[in-house]
Amino acid sequence: MTAEAAGERAVIGASITIRGDVTGDEDLVIQGRIEGKVDLAQHHVTVGANGRVKANVIGHSVTVEGEVEGDLRAEEQIAIRKTAKVRGNLSAPRVTLEDGASFQGSIDMERKVAPVPRGSQPAAGAGAPSANPIGGGTPASATPPRPGEQKRPERIG
Repeated sequence: MTAEAAGERAVIGASITIRGDVTGDEDLVIQGRIEGKVDLAQHHVTVGANGRVKANVIGHSVTVEGEVEGDLRAEEQIAIRKTAKVRGNLSAPRVTLEDGASFQGSIDMERKVAPVPRGSQPAAGAGAPSANPIGGGTPASATPPRPGEQKRPERIG
């Protein structure tokens, strides 16, 4: 199966220059030049030691050994090797910068998931206060009344 997996990888050779968008359904090794966009969101993208990329690169994981001028985004991981020169922003849950790598940009390591509002109500309430004056509309973050304080619920706002 290893030989088969290796066959699922395209290589852009050192003498090849591509101007435009690069998409596909297999892993990609770039040893040549690309200017445009590389979008292989479900696959591994490697910019080899001879690779020169002026493009935003999107991959499941991205490894850079050569030069990239553009933003890198990966669903899993970005690895910037010691031989790399990168000018652009990195966005991935895991980012590795090896000692000796040249990097200029920002790093965003937040995992991209749909945000869930704090203290959110079920869809029927959609966050609106309940019409029920006793309980029901009190947010989870509300402080319970201290003993001896007012006994009836009061709405603020």
